[in-house]
Amino acid sequence: MTGQSATEAMVEVTSEEELRALVGEPASHAVTKTRTALHQLDRDWLAHSPFCLVATSAADGSCDVSPKGDPPGFTKVLDERTIALPDRPGNKRIDGLRNILSNPHVGLIFFLPGRGDTLRINGRARIVREAPFLDEMVARRNRPKLALVVEIDEVFHHCSKAFLRSGTWQPETWQPDALPNRARLAKALDRPGDSLEFLEEYYGPKYGEKIYTEG
Repeated sequence: MTGQSATEAMVEVTSEEELRALVGEPASHAVTKTRTALHQLDRDWLAHSPFCLVATSAADGSCDVSPKGDPPGFTKVLDERTIALPDRPGNKRIDGLRNILSNPHVGLIFFLPGRGDTLRINGRARIVREAPFLDEMVARRNRPKLALVVEIDEVFHHCSKAFLRSGTWQPETWQPDALPNRARLAKALDRPGDSLEFLEEYYGPKYGEKIYTEG
């Protein structure tokens, strides 16, 4: 309709019945694939995964998704129903950790570089400041001050359709220079008071040397 904005023209879905009518019913294997304990294949996946996303929500419904990464196997399996992730030095916003204090429910997706399928774990998290396994989470002489301990409610593997559609792991689709580098983004959005020269140095080749230190 002429003159109508994109938001004014939207037609919302407001019920599960309407949603099901549009999407359809899941195949039986999609419904029954969720498990409540880790299989050996899940343990193997965690042992090889260097990266995951942790989704949290506060009591008021506000959400956060935080990336977590370390050498492969950084996620420690405590038992078939419990895993632990180290918390490394970051920007100290602690958005996800603050959410967990008011709402322990978390969702995690574990990735293997080059693989389109993923491992998903949903559960309830606790923030631990001391435990024997923290000594086993040392990386570049950094012993984490905190760990996220997750009691598993659901675990299942997810297919690769999203990665196939996006071409995420196909180098020919990568365009890292299509946007300004991190220093220029920071200058424009986050740190306008800092000089571009300083930011180029800060986010330059030496940035990788500081990823396990404070500040």
